[in-house]
Amino acid sequence: MPLTRDRDRGHDRAIATWLLLCAAVVFGMIILGGVTRLTNSGLSMVEWKPLMGAIPPITEEAWQETFSKYKQFPEYQKVNRGMDLDGFKAIFMFEYLHRLLGRMIGVLFFFPMVFFAFRGWVRAGVMPKLWMLFVLGGMQGLLGWFMVKSGLVDNPRVSQYRLTAHLGLAVLIYGALLWVALDLLFPRRGAGRPARAGAAMAGLVYLMILSGGLVAGTRAGFAFSTWPLMGSSFVPPGLYATDPAWLAAFEDITTIQFNHRIFAYTLFALLHGFAFQAWRKGVSPRALLGLGLMLAALWLQVCLGISTLLLHVPVWLAAAHQGGAVLLLSAVLFTAHALRESPR
Repeated sequence: MPLTRDRDRGHDRAIATWLLLCAAVVFGMIILGGVTRLTNSGLSMVEWKPLMGAIPPITEEAWQETFSKYKQFPEYQKVNRGMDLDGFKAIFMFEYLHRLLGRMIGVLFFFPMVFFAFRGWVRAGVMPKLWMLFVLGGMQGLLGWFMVKSGLVDNPRVSQYRLTAHLGLAVLIYGALLWVALDLLFPRRGAGRPARAGAAMAGLVYLMILSGGLVAGTRAGFAFSTWPLMGSSFVPPGLYATDPAWLAAFEDITTIQFNHRIFAYTLFALLHGFAFQAWRKGVSPRALLGLGLMLAALWLQVCLGISTLLLHVPVWLAAAHQGGAVLLLSAVLFTAHALRESPR
């Protein structure tokens, strides 16, 4: 019996290591997606070829043909008219690498999953979760193309709704990979009040990331490059000045940036309060580590966000800010999971 338990633990660790590797690559995918958006590269590939699209243009003739297709769409005609082939290659490669990495994630996930299943290493109840993650990955690819199509029209900007959905699903997949891996590494012992509070904090961080997606999709981050004021006041004029008013939360850049800031202030206070309450009641060493990581990630993210605003959204800093949000979510998920353990 002990040998069987040891073997099962070894299998769990192997699967968890694989899932953490997949999560790390998805994290890189999220960062690369942000860079692709920030460099205005996302509309450079005007076709979706799930299989043949893995091969980029190689010859000069192939590049000219691809460039000619791009010239037929509004982004070239209204934004990049006069761009030469070298300029097109630069933006094309960001989008190409983004799509290529998506395909690689599918391969990295599917074949090891099948291997572990045939070897009988997957615990009961875990296989449906793995299949669901695989299905979500496929949906993410479809959603990515659905997003790109929204920019291949008269207005060469992707829909902020589709962009936020695409980002949200990517982060959801990342969080699910991390959570399943944690379940395998640290079997859960219960779900008390602190653990439920941790799950609520993770949900709020996720909503904050979606709020950032709206900022990115509407380019609201460029509207006010000042802090703590927005222009000359803390509450700028023109908030919710749409008809209907609620639509401003999704389409008015002043309101979107204001909401993102207020959400950040609220979350900053809530996470500190949550950490203090959890520490005061006594937690396990792993949960204590999680709380420390969570607060460190929170302060880093605040500094990145403010710097991104003040420096007028440079690509590298905005990408770091997006990555910082996922790091914060990781720390909160780790903490929420650890809070299921009994204090020692």
